[in-house]
Amino acid sequence: MANGALVLYLVAMVGIFYFIGIRPQRQQQKKHEEMLQAMAVGDYCVTTSGFYGQIIDITNDMVIVEFGNKNCRIPMIKNAIQSIEKAGAAANGTVTAKDVSDTEVEKK
Repeated sequence: MANGALVLYLVAMVGIFYFIGIRPQRQQQKKHEEMLQAMAVGDYCVTTSGFYGQIIDITNDMVIVEFGNKNCRIPMIKNAIQSIEKAGAAANGTVTAKDVSDTEVEKK
């Protein structure tokens, strides 16, 4: 009888671990992959290191992002993109890279 309770306890712990740890991570990973598939040239992105720029070219697993001025173009892997802001959303009142740099200059 004690062995049956131990097995039931072990199965319950594995089930709890799955629903608390593994399943949410898979859902988040799937959502991130869908976001990367939906990105297009002209969209604004935030990288995992916190840089904000505009996507100017996309290949299979690489993107070229333009930061600040036209002289700073950096190729990076797609997985380094943390979030995407569609190009049309910038016209609807959201913050753009130019707005951020202007604000930083005004603060100093």
